[in-house]
Amino acid sequence: MSSLFRWSSTKVAFLVLGMTAATIAPIVISTPASSQTTVPSTTPSTTPPATPAPTSTVNLSDVSSDYWARPFIQTLADNNIIAGFPDGSYRPNQPVTRAEFAALIQKAFSNQNRVRQLSPGGFSDVPANYWAASAIQNAYETGFLAGYPGNVFKPNQEIPRVQGIVSLSSGLGLSGGDANTLTSYYNDASAIPNYAVNSVAAATLGNLVVNYPDVKQLNPQQSLTRAEAAALLYQALVKQGKLQPIASNLPASQYVVAGTPTSTDIVALAASSSSFTTLTSLLKTSGLADVLQQAGPYTVFAPTDQAFAALPAATLQQLQQPENREALIKILRYHVLPGAVTASQLSSGEVSTNEGRPVNIQIDRANNQVSVNNARVLQADVKASNGIIHAINQVLIPPDVNISQLNQPPTGNNGTPDVTVGRATRGGRSYVGVAGNIGLTGDSTALGEGNFAVISKVGLTRNISVRPSVIFGNNTLFLVPVTLDWSPSKAGSVGEETFSISPYVGAGVAIAANNNTDFGLLLTGGVDVPLGSKFTLTGSANAAFVDNTDVGILLGVGYNF
Repeated sequence: MSSLFRWSSTKVAFLVLGMTAATIAPIVISTPASSQTTVPSTTPSTTPPATPAPTSTVNLSDVSSDYWARPFIQTLADNNIIAGFPDGSYRPNQPVTRAEFAALIQKAFSNQNRVRQLSPGGFSDVPANYWAASAIQNAYETGFLAGYPGNVFKPNQEIPRVQGIVSLSSGLGLSGGDANTLTSYYNDASAIPNYAVNSVAAATLGNLVVNYPDVKQLNPQQSLTRAEAAALLYQALVKQGKLQPIASNLPASQYVVAGTPTSTDIVALAASSSSFTTLTSLLKTSGLADVLQQAGPYTVFAPTDQAFAALPAATLQQLQQPENREALIKILRYHVLPGAVTASQLSSGEVSTNEGRPVNIQIDRANNQVSVNNARVLQADVKASNGIIHAINQVLIPPDVNISQLNQPPTGNNGTPDVTVGRATRGGRSYVGVAGNIGLTGDSTALGEGNFAVISKVGLTRNISVRPSVIFGNNTLFLVPVTLDWSPSKAGSVGEETFSISPYVGAGVAIAANNNTDFGLLLTGGVDVPLGSKFTLTGSANAAFVDNTDVGILLGVGYNF
């Protein structure tokens, strides 16, 4: 047998480890945002005029329950994106300055990618100690706002409605639409400045625009008010999937310019929001997603991701195991009511769920609050095409499900981990499939060349799996690694589909099927990407130390079993 390990190839091992780390790291894809262009001078104060201070987000004194923009304002206040003034007011009709709008953008889009850099001197009319200097720099560098000719920002200028719309359209990188689009939506489309036409059209098609009191009247040159700013920011966050659309039965919804249809079923609506990624995943795991996509109608009390995160440690992982599928179905059905029931139609007392067990509804009309068992409704009446969603802050557990038993790690008779060949691990289901190998370096085995491969994953415990594979070629290579599997984490979305990645790393043996059958060390690392309940996309970097060091990347798809 040839030399087992060529440790002179240590640098290649480091290369593989680096590739593994890069594979595991989340991939962020951002759309370049076009900068706002302005065509139309005051010295700014270093302190904000009447700077809003956090106050009660429940009772803003001048935002009554029937105020047109209350749903937008209240939700943003509850999410600490906007705040009232020290006297408990919100002053919804007060104009917003460009500096104040920049501060709102910084709060609402705190994780936005930067697409350009402000020059070291900054804007000539924004001193370094100006109260909004950081927010203005952030709004410029993320593509939301730009300055005026002469390197000025005009921070104290009241921002026109059209600039606010263009700002959000630019910062989100929206596109589509033209002047003809605008004439079909607005009576005063001719008043929109030429520089803003494309951005306003894109914002319109993206459902960002809110017009009160006449949805057909844009009033582009009027100063943007604090209420209107809240409405625009709300719709922009809906576009990003961070908030749910305003329920269609609320008066505020009639002022949203409906550029594209937003009606969709309960599962698709939940999947489009970053607040319900866990719920969406569990619905698919349990098989209930297909049910909630039917005509219904249904009412769903939907726990947020934070609600699921508050469950006892390891509960989520245990619920996703095949042996706990019945308990998972019971829990999810316990959140579903037959029929479409709005918050105003609910009354205090018990109401039967699709699980057959009742939940207890409590209504606090004085504070406009609804509770289910011990869970509080965070956002009510999110309208879907086949029912209604009420977002809640806790997971409802039916009385016949014992969560504490789910938290016990499975063990054998002698206390060792329960080994079940072919089981799902915390990284996902077992599978068998095909792949292509991309050779990176080495030529002693098929791993270092471009070849066809058969791959597999066979779960052993909740954390451990073995992944036998064979790469065909002139020197066929068998790979038998044992891997440590991690739980899935959200990677991103494509359309209405949300994808998660499940990293793994491991080591094992590489067997070269040549005339002498050589053995060597194998290092591996990669990710699995579940594609629904039947298929798993997988990619891994592998290094085999047989005679020479061969490195390759396997990319394939497996059929789950």
